[in-house]
Amino acid sequence: MAGRAEAAFEIPVEEVTALVRTASELALEWFRRPLLIENKAGGGDAALGLFDPVTAADRAVEDTLRAALLERFPRHQVYGEERGRTGAPDAAGVYRWVIDPIDGTRAFVTGQPLWGTLLGLQCGDEVLGGWLHQPTSGHTYVAAGDTAVLHEGHRTVPLATSGRTSPDQAVLLCTHPDMFVGAESEAFERVRRSVRMTRFGGDCLNYGFLATGYADLVIEAQLQPYDIIPLIPLVERAGGIITDRDGRRPLAGGWAIAAASPELHQAALELLNG
Repeated sequence: MAGRAEAAFEIPVEEVTALVRTASELALEWFRRPLLIENKAGGGDAALGLFDPVTAADRAVEDTLRAALLERFPRHQVYGEERGRTGAPDAAGVYRWVIDPIDGTRAFVTGQPLWGTLLGLQCGDEVLGGWLHQPTSGHTYVAAGDTAVLHEGHRTVPLATSGRTSPDQAVLLCTHPDMFVGAESEAFERVRRSVRMTRFGGDCLNYGFLATGYADLVIEAQLQPYDIIPLIPLVERAGGIITDRDGRRPLAGGWAIAAASPELHQAALELLNG
């Protein structure tokens, strides 16, 4: 899908934010309760990393959000982790909503609260909006239209990175070191050894922490498009920069290097690429 939309689309930010919250909070019905965990990797050996969990909560959130979006925007396409693509066919100028119903399913099934629902709006190579809702805290990150904020209860906080430029002052976040294999691990270690502090875990929330100044770098790999497309606007609208290892926007997934400033991003890329 390439090109621009034929006609401008004014994003109903508040309405979409409400849809994301309503669908996301359905997952709380299953959180920290007994539930069936399936492995989307089939008969894969978990010891080899071939474990990709999915639950009824993932499917319920996606189905609810997908139905609401198609009812409200019948001429748009919806692409989700669990159900694939529905709605309008691929074509230039088609709007696509990108859903990750529970980003952090491993955290979800182990009772940890750092998971959330992601929604992005894409048209061709443009990412027009991004939402991240964390039901366990009620926090919602929104970057769409004229809005770039964190809704934190009754408080609304503008998105803004720390602006740090030097690795030796930076806090680095990453979901898990197993994202990197072989030479990739060595590349990640070069960055990790250069920063002030590294923390693992967090999944999608890592990008929210960067967009609100609590962290300065996020480096991850093995991502799918739905893992990262909704998070691109959060980072960019906060003043940060996010690319893959080759310096391109990570629309296809794979690597993501998000930084609080262009200078820090460039330093991280140089360290990664040796």
